[in-house]
Amino acid sequence: MLTVLGPAGHACDGVSRRAVLQAGGLSLFGGWLATSGQASLPTKHAARVKSVILIDLFGGPSHIDMLDPKPDAPAEIRGEFASIATSVPGLPICEHLPRLAEWMNRVALIRTLSHPYNSHNPYAVMTGFTGGKDREDYFSRPTDYPSMGSVATYFGCGQPGVPPYVVLPDFPGYTQSLRRAGPYGGLLGRKYDPLFATADPKLDKPLDSGKDFYNDDVWAIGDPRLPSLEATTSADALDRRRTLLQQFDEQARLVEGSRATRDLAEWQKAAFDLLLSPKVRGAFDLTQESYATRDRYGRDLFGSSTLMARRLVEFGVSYVTIHTESKANGHWDTHNNNFKMLKNLRLPFVDRSLVALFEDLKAHGLWDSTLVVMCGDMGRTPKINKAAGRDHWPQCGFALLAGGAMKPGCVYGTSDKQGAYPIDFPVTPGDLCATIYELLGISHEATVPDHTGRPHGISHGGQPVRDVLA
Repeated sequence: MLTVLGPAGHACDGVSRRAVLQAGGLSLFGGWLATSGQASLPTKHAARVKSVILIDLFGGPSHIDMLDPKPDAPAEIRGEFASIATSVPGLPICEHLPRLAEWMNRVALIRTLSHPYNSHNPYAVMTGFTGGKDREDYFSRPTDYPSMGSVATYFGCGQPGVPPYVVLPDFPGYTQSLRRAGPYGGLLGRKYDPLFATADPKLDKPLDSGKDFYNDDVWAIGDPRLPSLEATTSADALDRRRTLLQQFDEQARLVEGSRATRDLAEWQKAAFDLLLSPKVRGAFDLTQESYATRDRYGRDLFGSSTLMARRLVEFGVSYVTIHTESKANGHWDTHNNNFKMLKNLRLPFVDRSLVALFEDLKAHGLWDSTLVVMCGDMGRTPKINKAAGRDHWPQCGFALLAGGAMKPGCVYGTSDKQGAYPIDFPVTPGDLCATIYELLGISHEATVPDHTGRPHGISHGGQPVRDVLA
């Protein structure tokens, strides 16, 4: 019987070329450089997990068409999909998620993720802060709040020899040549940025230009890669590049003599050290996986990213974010053609790759030490629009949490009959953020300093959702 627990490609927001040129640039490398000096910073309790994998369903997944179906609602609300029973009695989910249905008794589901931030920028997802402004947050800024991965790095999460924080398959906004707010160190500083993989996916068939960004049968195929490490680039060539870079930096320091120049030189040297590290290159090498494993995850960009996330966790990376953005229709922003896009592209990825990840975490002994979180920018409108799509709806969405620290089969919160609003136990991105910190052993009440030393709360008023924890 279902028991609901409570506490005691391009999205639709295309920007102009002028705006893109104003975005500026930030580093591909970052926080992994800074762990050594921060490991002694205090945490309030022992960590329950060693690693986090955050899967950001960029664009806003339809909660009604996935994990919170409304089979008794009118057709214009319930949509085209039927629901199926799961391993949790009384909990139905979408018919196109049959593998996930079998795992629901081993994971936790929050059905009342709610906030006011109506934006595709992953700022709220990755930081827990919902007070941003849509247009401004297209571009990351030094004054942004830091991401959860950056905060985890600041408090010493991670292991020597590998980056503590990695974003796959590329930085948010890479398909539009802009850097969306969310994954960076922000006010903590550039050295807490993640290591961003790079991606250049190929489409498995030509796009139908008449469908705009809503093609429903074109997959982005490819693997995320270690930055600047092309197949033809040898370690010797990288060494030669580093030598030249060091010579350049020596001249720059003589000319400018500034601390910023010295810091940049140190950062660049460490970046090259990472590229030359056999351990890090091994973690990014998907050719070490069997053909059968590759096929289980899928050869599309997001299947490959999910498999790489598992490898990175195996190699000791503490925080991995998968941002599901790719060329063409690599997004969940289904204003048009919602049902075909979900049925043919988006839901198969989740049902195949997420379950493959769960299976492998179990098989590799990583389930108990890893937290997997899957959520998105927002939910979608209960009512279907005239283009067979659903529009933005941050008032209600979901988060799926898995791993040994989760209460198996837990369902937290209930939405109303139309899936429009929580009727109990609403959860904010700050609450979700606080829950992640709780499991990493970081007090949700902790603060971090900005560039001037002024403290800032890391959970933005959020409280851990302890009823989903085992």
